Amino acid sequence: MSAPQIPRDQGTTAFSGKAGDYQAARPSYPQAWFAALEGEGLLGPGEVIADIGAGTGLLTAGLLDRGAIVTAVEPNDAMRYACDEWLGGRESYSSVSGTAENTSLLDASVDLITAAQAFHWFQIEEARREFLRILKPAGLVALIWNDRIPEDPLQQALAEIMEELGGVMRNAVLSQENKAGVPAFFNGPYRTLEFSNEQLLTREGLHGLLFSRSYMPRRDSVEGARVVVETDRVFDRFVEAETVRIRYRTVTMLGRPVTAGS
Repeated sequence: MSAPQIPRDQGTTAFSGKAGDYQAARPSYPQAWFAALEGEGLLGPGEVIADIGAGTGLLTAGLLDRGAIVTAVEPNDAMRYACDEWLGGRESYSSVSGTAENTSLLDASVDLITAAQAFHWFQIEEARREFLRILKPAGLVALIWNDRIPEDPLQQALAEIMEELGGVMRNAVLSQENKAGVPAFFNGPYRTLEFSNEQLLTREGLHGLLFSRSYMPRRDSVEGARVVVETDRVFDRFVEAETVRIRYRTVTMLGRPVTAGS
């Protein structure tokens, strides 16, 4: 049986009520990733970047720290408001309510498009067309993931909780998180960059990490109470010095999309 499909508007509503957990518990991105883009001349002072599906600004903040001019494009109001509250005082930051398929940005205005943990929400053909519209002639797209490491025992234990309590939408999201659509999106050459990443989380932080998933129950639900109980058991198995260490592989697909049919 095939996995259920993600509804077309799910990317706009999936994180409603989850902005606080997302901001507090999702991993940021490794310094080596930013250094690599700086080394290639893609990131630095004056570079104009559109961060698509910016969420609460976890990637946006790092781009701003390196002098880029960044527009956070985010369809979920609560996530965008959290991003604005955190970064709105920075001169080179702006945000818009938009999607990968309709950013509202100007033609040929962007040097680099970033999309972290967001590609699975894209309508591929429409997003490619929109990205080519807003990119400058030499502009590139970076699709970015903090991938869980499936052989890691802690990740395995967390995956069991998410499989049990994540519902049918978990299968839909996971079926599209495997990057199978990336070749169709670029429709041409692209490069893959990989970096190690990790985060340390307290007990409450680990709760937040699971609740931040779009498909997981809300904290105030009956199933949410089960998430807390099961997550506490995992935390107690792996805790060292009051935290658990979660490892990731930060994967980036970097290239310029090619117009379909060309």
